[in-house]
Amino acid sequence: FCYIGTFVLFFTGNIINGSLASPPNFVLLFADDLGFGDLGSFGHPTSATPNLDRLAAAGLRFTDFYCTSAVCSPSRASLLTGRYQTRSGIYPGVLYPGSRGGLPLNETTIAEVLKPLGYATAAIGKWHLGFGANGTFLPTNQGFDHYLGIPYSHDMGPCKNLTCFPPDVKCYGWCDVGTVFVPLMHDDAIEQQPVDFLNLERSYSDFAVNFITTSANKKQPFFLYYPAHHTHYPQFAGPDAAGKSLRGPFGDSLLELDNTIGNLLETLEKTGVINNTLVFFTADNGPELMRMSRGGNSGLLKCGKGTTYEGGMREPAVAFWQGTIKPGVTHELASTLDILPTITKLAGAKLPPVMLDGVDLTEVLINNGKSERESMMFYPTDPSEQYGLFALRLGKYKAHFYTRGAAHSATTPDHDCPGSARLKAFDPPLIFDLEADPSENYPLNVTESPEVQAVLEQIKKAKQQFESSMVFGASQIGKGSDPNLEPCCSPQCSPKPSCCRCS
Repeated sequence: FCYIGTFVLFFTGNIINGSLASPPNFVLLFADDLGFGDLGSFGHPTSATPNLDRLAAAGLRFTDFYCTSAVCSPSRASLLTGRYQTRSGIYPGVLYPGSRGGLPLNETTIAEVLKPLGYATAAIGKWHLGFGANGTFLPTNQGFDHYLGIPYSHDMGPCKNLTCFPPDVKCYGWCDVGTVFVPLMHDDAIEQQPVDFLNLERSYSDFAVNFITTSANKKQPFFLYYPAHHTHYPQFAGPDAAGKSLRGPFGDSLLELDNTIGNLLETLEKTGVINNTLVFFTADNGPELMRMSRGGNSGLLKCGKGTTYEGGMREPAVAFWQGTIKPGVTHELASTLDILPTITKLAGAKLPPVMLDGVDLTEVLINNGKSERESMMFYPTDPSEQYGLFALRLGKYKAHFYTRGAAHSATTPDHDCPGSARLKAFDPPLIFDLEADPSENYPLNVTESPEVQAVLEQIKKAKQQFESSMVFGASQIGKGSDPNLEPCCSPQCSPKPSCCRCS
């Protein structure tokens, strides 16, 4: 078997004479704040990712794979629905512990697509699509039978005195204060608050192994979604990974994720479903460069988290399906948007009756063929109808209509990356040939090249067609927050939020 990138999708099912002999299983792995240059298989010299590297070697590695947002919540919404975050209202920015909004329940997730076909569904890890009143927006209300995880980012609660590495190394830096301790949820109940970081990943691994084993023993097809906390700040790792990498805390965090992936692959083999499982791995957005060596690496790509440059939204990705997907590399354009349509096709399910932005990648996966995706749209973290798209990729060309830095991408020598790089408009847009210049260093001369002028006209047409089809959903994040909605294991305790503790 083999792993790749920051997002893994496991698909189980053999294709015989163009049809599936049995319903495939899917395992989707989604890393957090992982850069294009963070994996050994994507060129990092000291990352310890043996399982992901084996996955990449035995699977199909994507070089041109994109998420839809350079921050967490909107990226996850697009992954699970196949729709840009602007349609579902998961903008601007991200959801918080007390947010009133969340992923609308009338949006259809991958889990809800598969449930009518008898799939067992489970999610583990970082949800970050809303908690809401009485857990309204938790995974168990969005098509998942089971959930074990933290409903938002693990830095969204006090962590100053919490232990992130053994034996008692406190979490590094600053986390949110004035809110409840980060809880561990089991389905819709709080199991632990604050969470025990040293044993968290082991809990996830055991939960996932049990889910796969139980489903396989029942001969029930399954969908496992694992949005990891790793490698988001503050990094943490238990005794099996702490101090075991050459890359310090970030490397140890990444190694712990890799260990879990290895456990899942081993379980797929032991239960006899490895040949009937599609595995897909990628990440939610680029690295948080402001954290320096604790923030990840975008490789040769420009900037990182929070920006619409390549480093903010172009991610490592790998698809593995033993005996069906041939090992190799594809330069075809693909996105997290395409996961839902692809799984739907492979499972023989029905697409949701809504406007979808994803395409079916089956031809790419099975035959290493051409992608149906011709373009990729780049919204900022605070999209609006006033500004529309910040950038658009069409084929190998990318046009920037606006550029702006982000605090998440501070500390780099590139002056275009930090938050001090204010909004700039370009007319004509900056155009880059991403095949020749993936680092976006050398804009093409629009005025002197008839070929580039023709490309610009095609890009403008694609932009106009897309924006005319975009209907912005009501902003869920714009509904604001209420501290009374924050999850607390002792709802009647006082004083809050500090009294919200249980073990």
